[in-house]
Amino acid sequence: MSAPRFGVLGPLEVRGEDGAPVALGGPRPRALLALLLLDAGRLVSTERLIDGQWGEDPPAGAVNAIQAQVSRLRRQLPPDLIEFHGSGYRLAIDPDEVDAHRFEHLAAEGRALLAAAQPERAAATLRQALALWRGPALPEVAHAGAQVARLDEVRLAATEDLIEAELALPAGTSVGSLRQLVSAHPLRERLRGQLMRALHAGGQQAAALEVYEEGRRLLADELGADPSPELAELHLAMLRADAPRASRRLPAPLTSFVGREAELDRLAALADRLVTITGPGGTGKTRLAVESARRGGRDVCFVDLSAVADDGLVPHAVMGALGVRETGLGLLQPQDPVERVVSALADRDLLLVLDNCEHVVAAAALLTRRLLDACPKLSVLATSREPLGLTGEVLVPLAPLALPPAGAEPGEWTRAPAVRLFTERASAVRPGFEPGPEVVEICTALDGSPLAIELAAARLRSFTVAEIAARLAEHGRFKLLSRGDRTAAARHRTLRAVVDWSWSLLSEEEQVVARRLSVFAGGAGLEAVERVCGDGEVLADLVDKSFVEAADGRYRMFETVRLFCAEKLEEAGDPARDVHAAYFLELVREADPWLLRAEQLDWLARLSAEQANLQAAVRHAVRHDPGMGLRLAGAQAAYWFLSGRRGQAAASARELLDRVGEPPAELGEEYVLCVLLAVPDVRQEQWARAEAIMNTLDRTLRYPFGTVLWGMVAGPGGAGVERRRRERMLGPEPWSRAVSVLGEALIHQLDGRLAEAERGLESALASFTAVGERWGMAQGLESLATLASWRGEWARARELWQRALDLLGELGADDEVVDILCRRASGLLREGDQDAAAADLARAAELARTTGRPATVEFTLGELADARGDLATAREHYESVLATAQPGVYVTEGLRPFAQTALARLAARDGDPARARALHAEALAGISRSLAGDLATVVEGHAALALLDGTAERAAYLLGAAVALRGMAVTGDRAVADVATTATRAIGAGRFAAQYAKGAALSRDEALTVLS
Repeated sequence: MSAPRFGVLGPLEVRGEDGAPVALGGPRPRALLALLLLDAGRLVSTERLIDGQWGEDPPAGAVNAIQAQVSRLRRQLPPDLIEFHGSGYRLAIDPDEVDAHRFEHLAAEGRALLAAAQPERAAATLRQALALWRGPALPEVAHAGAQVARLDEVRLAATEDLIEAELALPAGTSVGSLRQLVSAHPLRERLRGQLMRALHAGGQQAAALEVYEEGRRLLADELGADPSPELAELHLAMLRADAPRASRRLPAPLTSFVGREAELDRLAALADRLVTITGPGGTGKTRLAVESARRGGRDVCFVDLSAVADDGLVPHAVMGALGVRETGLGLLQPQDPVERVVSALADRDLLLVLDNCEHVVAAAALLTRRLLDACPKLSVLATSREPLGLTGEVLVPLAPLALPPAGAEPGEWTRAPAVRLFTERASAVRPGFEPGPEVVEICTALDGSPLAIELAAARLRSFTVAEIAARLAEHGRFKLLSRGDRTAAARHRTLRAVVDWSWSLLSEEEQVVARRLSVFAGGAGLEAVERVCGDGEVLADLVDKSFVEAADGRYRMFETVRLFCAEKLEEAGDPARDVHAAYFLELVREADPWLLRAEQLDWLARLSAEQANLQAAVRHAVRHDPGMGLRLAGAQAAYWFLSGRRGQAAASARELLDRVGEPPAELGEEYVLCVLLAVPDVRQEQWARAEAIMNTLDRTLRYPFGTVLWGMVAGPGGAGVERRRRERMLGPEPWSRAVSVLGEALIHQLDGRLAEAERGLESALASFTAVGERWGMAQGLESLATLASWRGEWARARELWQRALDLLGELGADDEVVDILCRRASGLLREGDQDAAAADLARAAELARTTGRPATVEFTLGELADARGDLATAREHYESVLATAQPGVYVTEGLRPFAQTALARLAARDGDPARARALHAEALAGISRSLAGDLATVVEGHAALALLDGTAERAAYLLGAAVALRGMAVTGDRAVADVATTATRAIGAGRFAAQYAKGAALSRDEALTVLS
């Protein structure tokens, strides 16, 4: 054996030139070799070797023991490898043969490239360095603490350098991984600053500022120190920034880009709005699209459609890539996702990359046509095995990578793209690799297919180049398929054949793991792979053989390989899909309680990373195990709503309800949650069944968030679920008690019982704050802000609204952010700060393009225009509310009576009393008589109507009755003040006050009937 390679960044590893592992002796010789490897090429004294083996308590014969260990190693390694030099031993090898030394060299090189402003090369080098780590360093050496600590520090610094390089690249870095690093190293300020920058780049300014605040508290508590000047400066810059930079969201490549120069030049020269890269699987369509987009210089959104199994989910995938939340907590009726995407992209100058369209080509084509028609600045770059088939589509077909021409000299081989790709990938396995004639044979046999070439190059870990060429030659199908016309179909058969050949070379254990891994959509983390597939050690072998790719702690297959392995899974009758569904059911059940605590952001991020797998698990369960489907839907309900993904769940929920019929008694709660996910598209008997279940449930719920959802759908009071039984259903947990108190307080607020409401809101807010749950805190803060603004406590209202906005910003709940911005703008108008109100509305209008809340914004824009005296514009906005506030939408439908009341007032000011009366009548007909607080606004409108009819005393009486309904007068309401002023002039201050007091003294029940 010659030129072995050694690894100490993980369990000690020695491999011969052929890549095969070398067996070593017991733990003592292994520890000795590890110590020598740390100083490869240098003399290591016997005393140091003894210290590393036994520390401060060596045995009497330690020197002889070292000699014996060396003798054992010499029998298993080349005899001249370990040299004795009197005072110690030297391992006669090049340090670069040891992974630890290669790692340090690459880490230093990466840092130098970063300092030279070459982030792409720096990232590639640093990834190569960090990939050398297989686990904790030097586990065999008992007394190597200082060496291990030094290596760990270099590893962490290299990780920080990699993050720094990624932050400078279009694709950015992984926020989830960064959060884990900051959690593991909370006092490391460089990591904390990088997390702040990553969050800010993704539009999460509030979350970035919270990361700083957490670090400031930790430094003060742990070290009694302030943040470094660099971190403090970053914090100040974020506070001053108007908006973060846009993320291009391109996937970071794991390997370098080779070849395709002609295609890249053609793509760069095209000015067409729809370009589709076509070709069979494994030809490099995705890599070409990503590289072209990266070089294009435009804002880019990358959408991977490979895990989308249903045509209806294509627009949802685009929404997710754009960062647009789907139906969240504010809307009961899902909006058309296509129109949501159109709204989000209407004015964006953007390149949309739709990758892997072939299995949803019809849906991708329909969406693309709609977007290109409606979004004039948008361009689409698609990849597909077939064209989208749209007018104006420009096709860029991918041929095989070019091979050396016949009779080419050896010097010309390396210029051929196919040979360059093989050489590049082979060099990662065998540094210094030089191509020979066998490489040309291999690339020719593989028809120039990029994926096939990569699979073959990975085999250099086990075979020589000559052996690979010979084995391919033995398979006549490769020669057969490479003759004649190289059509797409032939290239696809070639690729399938090489995947089949690579599969045949896997051990039985590797085949089992590979076929089971195919059940994962969008890849998986190590824990999930081990639970579903088996031994995680085998996974490393599959990565080495290019059957699996690893990045950011996740493992996934090339789509062509995954589909092949999925076929093998079906042939074997392997129940891995059932195991996959059971694993993710366990995960979402584990996550559910954490979603209602301070850790909810981390758990939302963790579940979001598994979104494709969660969808796959539900789809499988719906078709094969509806009981499991109900369990999965119930356990995910809080996640789907809090993350704004209910639209993705609705179709599966509807199908599941149809398949289940009458649910098992033990799954009644899950059935109700499934109905809530499917609303409004549920059958009458399904809704009746859910109501019957809710009316009989009398135990603590497994998923207490369901009571929030039920209250949203069924309305205040929970559709017949009385208070005591609701409290039993919620149970004794702090969040459950808090949400019960919140629900009661909100009912009191709607009903005009403001003292009880405020006490309940304060109590609920304190409880939500104690558990750290952001959504609940935001609800309490927003309602308290509204009450404060009604009283004219402007500073307190502003503070409470801002705290609520910050919390919802952390959750990414832009739909609710729009609502609060509009409520705050309305309060600012009553306060008299029109400029601040206009700023809030400008931000709300921008967000409303993607949240689907135009009616909320239109109404408040009407208020702003009215306050500025622009009555024509105000009328346009109010009429827009009537056009957009469709029935069935929780937040916006309730605006109709308010818009009608506002339009009636404008009609009266325009001298059109008939229209004013008609609009006031419509507002009264549309308001719920059970919501006293809302009815108060309509009653105030009818006070203005009374003035039109010449009954000023009636106007004063109704204004007082509105106070009885709402619980107080609203400070700064100009419309009410105008009515009061006009009525006072008409009947005098004394008579006005008497009638006003008479109305205000009405009981709630009496006040509810004043317009009857």
